[in-house]
Amino acid sequence: MNTNAKKLIFAAVIFLLAVAACQSMFGDGMHVNIDGDEIDGPLGAVLGVFFGGAGLLLAGLIMTCVAIFLCLLFAGLGIMAVVGVALAAVIVVACVSPLLLPLLVPLGLYWLFVSRPRKQRRLATMQQAI
Repeated sequence: MNTNAKKLIFAAVIFLLAVAACQSMFGDGMHVNIDGDEIDGPLGAVLGVFFGGAGLLLAGLIMTCVAIFLCLLFAGLGIMAVVGVALAAVIVVACVSPLLLPLLVPLGLYWLFVSRPRKQRRLATMQQAI
C-alpha cells in the first residue's frame, strides 16, 4: 500500500473517533417512541439500530418472496402463451385444411407416381442380391 492510502486511512479513523467523542459528550437527542413510551439515551440508540436492522432484514425477506412469486407467475404465463399459440395454430390448420384439399390431390398423385418406380427399383436390387 502506498503512503497516501495509509495517510488517508489514518485520517478517516481519527475523524471517526472525533465524531464518536462529540456524540458521547453532546449527544444528538435520539428518542424512540414505542406505544407511547419514549425511550432516549443509549438504550434508545440501541433500540433504533436494532429495529432499523430488523426492518431491513424483513424487507429483504419480503422482496425475495415477491421475486420468487413473480418468477413462478411469469413462467406460468409463458407456458400458457405457448399453449395458446399452439392451439391457435391447430385451429387455423383445421379451418384451412378443407380449402387445401384440391391442392393436396395433385401432390398426392405426384408422390404416388414418383414413389412406385423407386419402390420397384429397390425390390429389383434386393432380388438380384439373393
